Amino acid sequence: MIDRMRASRSGERDVDVLVLGEINPDVIVRGADPQPQFGQVERLVDTIDLVVGSSSAIFACGAARLGLRIAFVGVVGDDAMGRFMLDAMRACGVDVSACRVDEAVPTGASVILVGDADRAILTAAGTVPLLRDADIPAALLDRARHLHVGSMFLLDALRPRLAERFTAARRAGISTSLDCNWDPRGTWDGGLRQILGQTDIFLPNSAEAKRITGRDAVEDAALALAAAGPRVVAVKCGADGALSAEPDGTITRVPAIAVDVVDTTGAGDSFDAGFLAAWLAGRPVRDCLVVGVACGSLSARGIGGTVAQPTLAEAESAALASGLLT
Repeated sequence: MIDRMRASRSGERDVDVLVLGEINPDVIVRGADPQPQFGQVERLVDTIDLVVGSSSAIFACGAARLGLRIAFVGVVGDDAMGRFMLDAMRACGVDVSACRVDEAVPTGASVILVGDADRAILTAAGTVPLLRDADIPAALLDRARHLHVGSMFLLDALRPRLAERFTAARRAGISTSLDCNWDPRGTWDGGLRQILGQTDIFLPNSAEAKRITGRDAVEDAALALAAAGPRVVAVKCGADGALSAEPDGTITRVPAIAVDVVDTTGAGDSFDAGFLAAWLAGRPVRDCLVVGVACGSLSARGIGGTVAQPTLAEAESAALASGLLT
């Protein structure tokens, strides 16, 4: 099974996935009730951790952990946080040689407040919106089998050219995927419809799918998104697992895998990595969902998005033990 799951190494396409996206660390604050109280009140929390953050970077690290060859194009500042992120991504096996360092703008960062029942995120964009289409090396794109973009709504400079970039990639035989992530402005547009028409795999979570489509039921939202052009829409449903929708109306559901949850930060990004690893290996959509769910579930065992990301063997073993793979 492991050999069948591995992406093929063919011709000059020696980069399995080229990732375009945001780079920023996460500062994770955990406690029963970590909400700050203004008026210069000091409150104690359980832990504060500086970890690899940003949807795109967590995805890239997870995909590399699964054995895929990953290259990344993004922008950081010339500062400690930028160096922390590039060093950490490099240590995970991600090629960051095409990332740009901007000396004038600081690296973005997110503070994630994690309570017993929910979490909140505060983000300073920093260099995140500065990624441009011109930053993408043509020679690197020519080596890629697949192009993935995360956090589209934060990529202000790249977003206007993204549909065109996806169109050109598919014409060149490069498949595409998109995880738009949350829209802080609340417009849920930004050319998304045009981009979806050139996207092979769309990877929203259930809340994002409902916001984009205006549908109350996640299945209806997934089907509406599938009708917009993607070959597959894979929707992450948290504790309810995941489901996929295809243009012919096929809905596939896979339950979550039970784990001792420590932190769900980045679980959806690890799902993306697992789904795409299986998809690039030519597996059926249900298997892609299963591997994605296994990767997302197992990633929640540790603090931050990358520390507990599984290998392919670990994800496959968990899926087999749960009866999701036979």
